[in-house]
Amino acid sequence: MDHFTRLKRQISQYIMAMLLLNGGLIVAGWWITNHVLQTSAALSLLILTSLVIIVSLVFARAVTQYVIEPVRMLWQAILHVSPGHVQVPAPNLQTAKVGRELISSLALQVYQLASTSTKPAEDSQLDRAASTMIGSLPLPFFAVDKNQVIVYANDTAAKYVGIVLGDLIGKNLYATLDLAFPSTDTLDTWLADAKAKTLTSSHAWEHVRLKLPNRPETLQFDMAAYYNKENPANVETMLVLFDHTKRYAQADDENSTLELAVHELRTPVTLLRGYIEVFDEELKGKLDPQMAGFMQKMQASAGQLSTFISNILNVARIEANQLILQLHEDNWDSIVQAAAHDLNLRAQIHRKIIEYTPTPDLPTVAVDRVSIYEVLSNLLDNAVKYSPDGQKILLQTAVTNDGSVETTIQDFGQGIPTNVLQHLFEKYARNYHNQKQVSGTGLGLYLSKAIVSAHGGNIWVRSKEGQGTTVGFTVQPYSKLAGELKNSDNKDIVRGAYGWIKNHSLYRK
Repeated sequence: MDHFTRLKRQISQYIMAMLLLNGGLIVAGWWITNHVLQTSAALSLLILTSLVIIVSLVFARAVTQYVIEPVRMLWQAILHVSPGHVQVPAPNLQTAKVGRELISSLALQVYQLASTSTKPAEDSQLDRAASTMIGSLPLPFFAVDKNQVIVYANDTAAKYVGIVLGDLIGKNLYATLDLAFPSTDTLDTWLADAKAKTLTSSHAWEHVRLKLPNRPETLQFDMAAYYNKENPANVETMLVLFDHTKRYAQADDENSTLELAVHELRTPVTLLRGYIEVFDEELKGKLDPQMAGFMQKMQASAGQLSTFISNILNVARIEANQLILQLHEDNWDSIVQAAAHDLNLRAQIHRKIIEYTPTPDLPTVAVDRVSIYEVLSNLLDNAVKYSPDGQKILLQTAVTNDGSVETTIQDFGQGIPTNVLQHLFEKYARNYHNQKQVSGTGLGLYLSKAIVSAHGGNIWVRSKEGQGTTVGFTVQPYSKLAGELKNSDNKDIVRGAYGWIKNHSLYRK
């Protein structure tokens, strides 16, 4: 079906619906006046006449607005490119409720006609002026066509990437520049979305990395891009780079220093925990209740300190893309039981109980046991901290409809405000209502989300103030990952917990 036929069908369906609704309202008005209100014939006629006039006016306005919308958008597109109407903005074609495909196609034709209507002499002058301006731009600039081939680059860009200008032109952007991004929001994914949905678009990224074979250091920069679909000049996307190599490298060094400092704390804390466990075994039954309580508190505090050190180290590794996970086939129930057992000591000190309800016959899962244990530990620790004394913490597992293994931790504490929930998984995010009452770094949920995502799962939070909070996450059964690339013993899968995502178009030939 062509776009014009689709537009006619949409308008016909809308008008038919409006006529049926109009008739229905009139019949309903007649029924009410005659059978409910039981008015006289004259009064019924007056009411129905008034109703017909009002409803017809409202429906006429609605139908007119609906039908005229495509014409209005096309009119706005023409005015936008007209010389005397430079202040008229381009229409937002994504908001069109009817005839979007037809109007987008016609608007594109209008833009193309407008861009080619300038006199050749004027075109030549404008091209020379634009080329001079871009050539003298003190920032690296690249222009690529719809196939991501570099059609223009300035001297600054060539010097920045250390490639002769003549060798840049005509090369695939991704094959030449091995761009890496700190999330799945890459240049390639943005371009694919822009090509499918818009005529023009712009976007910016922070902390992009570029490793070049002819330079020892990794270039780090921010990047801005502009996309123009079907540009007659054969320039579909323009990129500008803003170098911040020194600043970002300094931040990387600071993270490395922090990681080193925290790592030095791990050995004495591990020794401390070991000695406490030995004393606990040797002195069990020999201490009075008060001394036994002191021993429990020391053991819980040492465990909390160990968790804190692990969180700091793992966040530093995530930031540097150095946290690598080895996903093995494992028994999920045994991992959950181990985490619940270890956190129960801290819960008991605060007069709380972790109540675990296992699900029988859970499938084996593909997890990195150490890192996923940290997720469980962080979530249970949060539930202990934010629950009132004497309350239960419910720990449950289940299999979802899509076959994933889901684990939920429910507490009955004060809950989380709605405006805090949307930022809960961000680094250093905390509930400002209880920051002074409850200690924490704001890293636990950030780290948990990164690890769960690397496992191919999802993590979520439901909360209501005054009623408590439920946090849940999923991991995939091992059978679902059978087709993924595995090592020679066919038992584990290697994944990064976070970090620098390459454009998949880099591998296109």
